[in-house]
Amino acid sequence: MGAPSNETRDQVFFQLRRYCIELLDLTRNPTKNPSFLTEMAGFLRRASAAELQPCLDYTLFPLLLLLDASVQCRSGKNADSSGSSSAADSPFSGQKIGDSVAEGTLSCLEELLRKCYLGSVNQMVVVLKKLTFGALLSPSEASEEFRIGIIKCLKAMLLRIQPCFVVSCSCKGIFFVPTMAITLENCFPNPAYYEEPEECLLSFLQSKDASAAVGHWLSLLFQVAEVEVARGHCGSATLRKEAFLTLRVLVAKVGTADALAFFLPGIVSRFTKALLLSKTMISGSAGNAGSIEHTVLGLTEFLIIVLRDEANLTAQKFSISEITYDKNGSAEKVLDVLRHLPASIHNQSEYSLCQSAQIPVNDDKKGINHDEYPGTISLYVQRTKDWVDQTSAQVDKLLSATFPHLCVHPAEKVRKALVDGTMGLLSHCSFTLQRSRLMLLECLCALVCDDSDAVSCAAQDSISLLFHSGKKFMRETDFSELFTSFLERLPKVVLGSEEIVALSHARRLLALMYYAGPELVVGHMFCSPMMTARFLDYLILSLSPNSQFTGSINKIISSKPLTVGYLLSVAELKSGSLSSDANNSINGDGFPLVSEMSMKNPSENMPGDYELPRMPPWFLKVGSKKLYLALAGILRLAGLSIMAGDRSDVPLLSLIDNLLEYMRKLISELRMKGYKQEGWQSWYSYGDSAKMLRQTSSVVCVLNEIIYGLADDSINSCLKLFKNETQVEEAPKMEFICYSDQLKFRSSWKVRQGKDVREQIIYCVGSILHEYTSSELWDLPVDPTSQLKYGTETNLSLYIFRDSRMLHQVIIEGIGLFSKVLKKDFINSGFMHSTLYLLLENLICSNDVIRSASDASLHVLSANTDHSTIGHLVIANADYIIDSLCRQLRHLDLNPHVPNVLAAMLSCIGAAKEILPLLEEPMRVVSLELEVFGRHQHSHLTVPFLKAVNEITKALRFESFRLTSLAESFNAHVILKISSTQDGGSNSSINMSENGNFTGIQLQLEPLEELLFKLNEMRRYRRTIGSLASSCLKAANPLISSQMESACLVALNILEDATLCLAKVEEAYMHEKKSKAAIESAIHLCNSNELKDEMDSQDDDVDENRLLPAMNKIWPYLILCLKNKISVEAVRRCAGVLTRSVQISGGNFFVRRFRTDGHIIWKLLTTSPFQRNPFSSKNERPLLLPYRNSP
Repeated sequence: MGAPSNETRDQVFFQLRRYCIELLDLTRNPTKNPSFLTEMAGFLRRASAAELQPCLDYTLFPLLLLLDASVQCRSGKNADSSGSSSAADSPFSGQKIGDSVAEGTLSCLEELLRKCYLGSVNQMVVVLKKLTFGALLSPSEASEEFRIGIIKCLKAMLLRIQPCFVVSCSCKGIFFVPTMAITLENCFPNPAYYEEPEECLLSFLQSKDASAAVGHWLSLLFQVAEVEVARGHCGSATLRKEAFLTLRVLVAKVGTADALAFFLPGIVSRFTKALLLSKTMISGSAGNAGSIEHTVLGLTEFLIIVLRDEANLTAQKFSISEITYDKNGSAEKVLDVLRHLPASIHNQSEYSLCQSAQIPVNDDKKGINHDEYPGTISLYVQRTKDWVDQTSAQVDKLLSATFPHLCVHPAEKVRKALVDGTMGLLSHCSFTLQRSRLMLLECLCALVCDDSDAVSCAAQDSISLLFHSGKKFMRETDFSELFTSFLERLPKVVLGSEEIVALSHARRLLALMYYAGPELVVGHMFCSPMMTARFLDYLILSLSPNSQFTGSINKIISSKPLTVGYLLSVAELKSGSLSSDANNSINGDGFPLVSEMSMKNPSENMPGDYELPRMPPWFLKVGSKKLYLALAGILRLAGLSIMAGDRSDVPLLSLIDNLLEYMRKLISELRMKGYKQEGWQSWYSYGDSAKMLRQTSSVVCVLNEIIYGLADDSINSCLKLFKNETQVEEAPKMEFICYSDQLKFRSSWKVRQGKDVREQIIYCVGSILHEYTSSELWDLPVDPTSQLKYGTETNLSLYIFRDSRMLHQVIIEGIGLFSKVLKKDFINSGFMHSTLYLLLENLICSNDVIRSASDASLHVLSANTDHSTIGHLVIANADYIIDSLCRQLRHLDLNPHVPNVLAAMLSCIGAAKEILPLLEEPMRVVSLELEVFGRHQHSHLTVPFLKAVNEITKALRFESFRLTSLAESFNAHVILKISSTQDGGSNSSINMSENGNFTGIQLQLEPLEELLFKLNEMRRYRRTIGSLASSCLKAANPLISSQMESACLVALNILEDATLCLAKVEEAYMHEKKSKAAIESAIHLCNSNELKDEMDSQDDDVDENRLLPAMNKIWPYLILCLKNKISVEAVRRCAGVLTRSVQISGGNFFVRRFRTDGHIIWKLLTTSPFQRNPFSSKNERPLLLPYRNSP
């Protein structure tokens, strides 16, 4: 910026002169109107630095004079620090400067110091002196705005101090921390006018003469911040924030380890005290996020300046200073030392620190230096090896007590500051703070998966530099130590800490595994059976159902509705302390220990209703999805590391076998229970059976996540935790580099390609499914209301039902997950045939959680095997399902659930042309079971069988309507086709007879053969529909007169659908008959003996008249149902079916039957349907047979 013109300078000076006169007048008359101060501050804000700099002394004098008066009238003390004069002798004694005047003065002074730089040390000393007295005022003596103005004036003055242009000046030794450089840029985004002053002020701040003043101001700034904390909620968060920010600026301007090392113990301890307060105080000035942010940055910047590796070379044996001051040594000794010096400063730091334990330290170099200033104590220390070691040990204790807690701080800016500070310490103090390296790496790992994009991206960039760069920040030994520490603490943190702490710890382990790469993960987890077993034990324990009983009393209190007696503060509500605990269950309700575990709103548990994987049911009480996803991510990366790395000596099957041993042990125990014919309650209560059952659930969950980690979508979802969505596609290609003692590993999180890899995965899935489908596991009781499986036991503990349901749920969800991994290979490997029936079987489970899991798994299975719906999936595998049904129908005593499975299967697929022909054999078995002997033998299966038959009749009814319309359209097509063929054949036959060949006749026979083939196909399908409908009627007829209302109602539904189906079948038969006649006439014209023989071979009328014979059998049962009057609903339904049957069968049928049974209908119309004839409770009512009068 160029110098302003003389005219401009005169205008500025004229304006400032008027303001200065007003200031001086205000010092003599404090009651004068101070409104001009606002105008003066605005003028100073608008004027340029070049215009104000020549008038600095002129303007600064009245401002400091008025500031001095304001301080004196508030403190009652003389501004002169010598103490030679008292307050009574002060020229401003007895005058009261108002707050508006004092605050306006500071506002003007701040703007002046922001624009102008001080030209001499004396000038800076005067300003510092005046500001010091103002900073000493207590909150009771000065207003908050006044004290904030004092701090801002100091900050403005410090920010305007710049290094001089002398190359050899000590100000060139200032080390600017990157975070402080960003802060300075934010304070002064635009370059200001600056000319080099007469003296270098930065050099003065670094000198021994200014060390006392610097230390005093450091203490004052801390004192100002601590006073606001002591005031509690009345304290000013803004003042505390400004104090820490100004302290950072002061440290940055001093900027050398020599000048600041003496103050390290006090500054670090007071910074740590401020950070420790944030653990217990989340509101007020102590919990303010801005002040905590500057505290973290101030602490790390101070440590970087004092303890950075390059600044502490003198603490080592081979240092320049030791060679220079070794006056007693010979020249040969000096040359020998020079020969051992490393070539570069960085290598010197590393080499010297490595050799420090072998080098003796002279005692005369320790402690404080007294030589240069005899009789006085210089605030300087020599940073010897012992001083660095002792200091780093103390710093490590303080950092370990504060930094891990800040990783879970609710404020984003605090966590972002922690990332920047941690990376600065690791980059610049990696040798001096060796004790803290692992703790700092832990913090970075925890923040990599942070919920905030700004924090996570910064942490990812930082940790990528440590793991992937060639600077060798991270070695294999560091990973091993960190991994062991994380893994050993994982169960304790998950089971015994708050959710936010457990989530942070789990994310640390997950981030460490991801950035280390698959080679190191395999090398430190699965290189030996002992390490593999240790890893699995820790993860199984962390995911165990025992974790649902964890948490503090605060979680229980917060999960309850708030009352008047317990109200959280606004800051606590904003910080999420309530929501993180009260909403840790997915559906918003508490997870009952024993009662039914139903998910009223599954959409809250997952993005879609059929999305897998899901969180295991017992984990609902532990925490949110975030904690489970972190633990699941660890397992997924563990399985993926084996298949992604280049090591072939660690097969995936060995890991799977270790887990399957838990399941085999449970299955063996269940078999022994069966051999001993032991009851469920005694088995569950004896020994470790209950623990084994819950542990198996955890093992199944671990198996599911390990296998799911090999799926493509699993890899992408894991990468989203560490990369932006735009970078996910490129992330699998990233190479992860980590250094061991001899090798450098390069690997990526991507499954190896090859047939052997795919076969290994398929073999592992087959081994798992073999145990999943074990019949012993599915015999476990899940429904306390059903006693079919449990014999005479009626006092079973509700805990066994809960544990069994959880095990079944995770197994079912695992089947769906395996299909996502294998895709088409799930069918090609035969896994579909062994699991589909199991899923359909559980689709009708009485427990809604298991039913929901089966439904989700079936949808996932159909989607990953290229089937649009579950119905198409069942149809494609119908032969295997029907075979299983028929096999189990032969042993109903062992498989009482088969009728429900049949009903569920039919309800899934609805009407299906492909599957109805396969149901004839099951329908014959069902008909036998619904006869008198079958109902007597398996009375509890009557209603389930009826429900299955009802589903069949629904499908038949739909197909019969479609069949009728198809037959009618086919008849029209036949007539049109034959007429067109005959017309074309008559014209061509004349020509062909002249030519002497028979091509025309052959052309006429081809369409007739096609039509005849389609007719025969339709006839076969129609007969199948009619046969099944007749079988359904035959099976349901006797149960129309049942005394059980449920059986009666289902039988009436079957009757209505079946009669309508038979009517439509006969209507389709009439259309087929017309089509057949047309085809026969065409064949007769063509004189084809072969087609005639084929037509004659069809037995048309063998079973086509089905409706009236069926109605003759049904009618007596309908009349008997009306006479029984079981309930109003049964009578109403029976009357409706009777009406529909009469409409279908015709009036003649009704007239004949009404003559015999009309009095029963009339009697029903004249009496109330609620009145029933009493009969014995012992079911001694005589049997009423059709066409026989009652005795």
